Formats: sequence, C-alpha cells, structure tokens
Amino acid sequence: MPLLLSSTLRARLAALPDGGTLFGAWVCSGSPALAEITAGSGLGWMLIDMEHSPASLQDVQAQLWAASAYDIAAAVRLPSDNPVVIKQVLDLGAQNIVVPMVSSVEQARSIAAAAQYPPAGMRGVGAAFARSARWNRVPDYLTTAAEHVSVIVQLESRAGVEAAGQIAGVEGIDGVFMGPADLAADLGLIGQQGAPEVVAAVESAIAAAVGAGAFAGVNAFDPQAARRYARAGASFVLVGADVTLVAQGTARLAAEFSGA
Repeated sequence: MPLLLSSTLRARLAALPDGGTLFGAWVCSGSPALAEITAGSGLGWMLIDMEHSPASLQDVQAQLWAASAYDIAAAVRLPSDNPVVIKQVLDLGAQNIVVPMVSSVEQARSIAAAAQYPPAGMRGVGAAFARSARWNRVPDYLTTAAEHVSVIVQLESRAGVEAAGQIAGVEGIDGVFMGPADLAADLGLIGQQGAPEVVAAVESAIAAAVGAGAFAGVNAFDPQAARRYARAGASFVLVGADVTLVAQGTARLAAEFSGA
C-alpha cells in the first residue's frame, strides 16, 4: 500500500507567515516517553538529541516512533558530521537532521552530499530495508528523497558565524541553527550566552543566513532572548529541554515541600 510521509521542518517553516516563528523543545533524555510527551505538547517542533545524550540509534528510532502520532516536526541532532551516521539516522526515518559544529563551506557541502542519493550526493541506497521509505512503500522515494529531508547545520564558532552566509547558501543546506553556548566558549566567554558580543554574533549569523535565502534558528531557554532572536529573524527556536524542565520542576517541589 502506498504511504505518504509527513511534512518536513523546511516545509513547515516555509508555510509560516512573514515574521512567524516555530517554537520547540529539546529531548535530551533519550526517553521515548518524554519524546511523546513533548510531541503532544502543542509545540511546533522538537529536537531529539544524540550529541549530548545517551541516545543510541535504537533509542532515536523509538523516539521517532513515539513522536510520529503527533502533528510536530521532529528533528534529530547527530553526534557529528560522520556520513555513516547521517545515512543511518536518515534510514531510521528522520526527515529533519541537525549537524553540530559546522564551521566551513566545505564541511557543509560534505554534509549535504551525505544526505542525498546519487547523482546529487553519496547517501548509500538501502530504502528497501529502512523506515525512511517505509520499507519501499513510499512511491518513488529514491528519486524524491531530497523532498522528504531537511538538512540544518549548527554554527557554534567564530569561524562558523563569519561564514554563515556562504554556508547557508550551499545547495542542499536548508538552514543554520545557532548554538550560543559553544559560540560563547569559542569567543572566550564560556557560560555567558547572553553577553553582548555573543548576542551580536548570533544576530549577525541569522541575518546572513536569511539573506542567503535559508532558514535560521537558535536555542534560547531564556524567554526574553528567545523573543529577541525571533524578532531578529530566527524562524525556529528551541525554548526548553526535557531534562532541564524536570530538573527545574523537581527543584521547585523540593523548595516548596522540604521540611513541610
């Protein structure tokens, strides 16, 4: 039976009204239960993390299954730009990937190639064995796969910010996602994501990416910062994470009830 895939993050961003922003949350725990809770929250997108989480490929697949019942764009952040991992995560059925620590046009081109089948790229062909094509039940998947995948690269260094426009303009790259924490560290301001120099660098990269015709995003757990970046042109913003929400919530409970 022919099957249809859900819309990509790229398609959802393109459908936003001018000045619109898709707000989302991080899932860092590796838990399918928390992935499902996040997916059903009403947020516009979610990011399943592999870089700073215990999640294995099997864990990611379970989280994608958990999110698939809900109207949300689920993205997966890879642990690196390794083309083998890109292939594996795409085969799991991830339609949106975020690749961390990208600092050059050459790196972005390699990532774009790893996410596309020949002749445009070098993604290994295994659609008959994979959830990506629903085990060959998505018609013409091999020739239309690029339509079903959004590729986002994460800029987290001075070099990445300076090359933001050129990186965003690479064919096959749909957007850039700013990482203020690592950017602050690279600028010698570790732990100071709100420092004026960091904010200015993020906003300059957002402007450069949008100017190149790509989408720009950022993680900003501070609500004021999130709204500021949205006004600056960020169309997809992460405003929280499962583990931090649980940590903060349980700390509030302890503060309220300890000694009661």
